[in-house]
Amino acid sequence: MTPAIIEVRRAPDRPVTRTSWLHSRHSFSYGPHYDPANTHFGLLLASNEDELAPGAGFDEHPHRDVEVLTWVLSGALAHSDSAGHRGEARPGVLQRMSAGGGVRHAERAVGPGPAHYVQMWLRPDGPGGKPAYGTVEVDLAAGLVAVAPLRQPHATLHAGRLAAGQAVTLPGAPYLHVFVARGGVELAAVDDAGDRPDPVAAAGSAERRSGGSPSPVLLGVGDAARVTRAGAARLTAPGGAEVLAWEMRAGLPVG
Repeated sequence: MTPAIIEVRRAPDRPVTRTSWLHSRHSFSYGPHYDPANTHFGLLLASNEDELAPGAGFDEHPHRDVEVLTWVLSGALAHSDSAGHRGEARPGVLQRMSAGGGVRHAERAVGPGPAHYVQMWLRPDGPGGKPAYGTVEVDLAAGLVAVAPLRQPHATLHAGRLAAGQAVTLPGAPYLHVFVARGGVELAAVDDAGDRPDPVAAAGSAERRSGGSPSPVLLGVGDAARVTRAGAARLTAPGGAEVLAWEMRAGLPVG
């Protein structure tokens, strides 16, 4: 049996961008924070945890050939773009934008308080096309809910909240990215029947272990795990958690 490979990126190790109106923590290379060994994972290009001051935001700026999904933890985030789309994301409302062949958009915290959210970028299935936008209502009491990007059929986001003691099994995929937005989870690889831990080899900021160890990997707030294997994975939230997990059935083309 080939062991799962789990690379853990701990919250304090993320690069940080801080201004008078923005506090942003980056799971991947972003802006001036460039690491050639950390440019993407699977189809995922960026995962930024942002906090915008009340009324602050990003003025209109361009995107092309990227899928942008935004999950709000608290507050509200208003969206507008050059294709005429308008919308608002808040807890329980996932925002999806496909930049297509090119679009300009702006984002701003609305309401009396700051906006705290995680924004994720993925490569689309192909270049070009018309820009698209939409929001998806997510039942926060339903555990993890599966949502697809607008133009990337090889990726699915499992997003939502787990109650204390709740466990879910994520489908097997060549690439799995798990980000803990709140609380903490135990992550374990499982066999095809979903009831026996597979061997795990852990790398990165976590301890390294292999050789058939069934022990789960512990993830806290802001931690992320990158799992490379074809089997399933189980998440257990001893005290409850809010989780964003990408199931990716393809990676970026090589070359």
